[in-house]
Amino acid sequence: MAEQRIRPLALCIFHHDGKILVNEACDPITKQTFFRPLGGGIEFGETSAQAVVREVQEELGLAITEVRLLGTLESLFTYAGTPGHEIVQVYDAKFVDADVYELSHLNAQESDGAAFMAKWHAGASFTNKAPLVPDGLFELLKKVALLD
Repeated sequence: MAEQRIRPLALCIFHHDGKILVNEACDPITKQTFFRPLGGGIEFGETSAQAVVREVQEELGLAITEVRLLGTLESLFTYAGTPGHEIVQVYDAKFVDADVYELSHLNAQESDGAAFMAKWHAGASFTNKAPLVPDGLFELLKKVALLD
């Protein structure tokens, strides 16, 4: 069994016209759909802001600017039958290329090579049956007026 540890994570919120950019995924065991912003693990020796810039570049191949911290969340969850624990730094940023905001979706790639698609979703897309994760993110985005 793998050692249980707390994972430091940095996620980035991109918002436009009342929508945010998220990846839709599904837990392979529970079959629950969920939505998560782009981002990933913070590597040793990099700040969480540097991690956001690197992760977006790796996943989308796009440059970002105006990176600012919105808040920190602590997430305890189970995915694919395995418990997880993350400390999540949540950032807001803008794409350098403004044309990106006019695309309905963006093709992306995980570090393991798995392809995924990021799409723009309004707050109404997120429900108890298909939540925005990590826990507390929806409330944080409402508090800072990035979601209705």
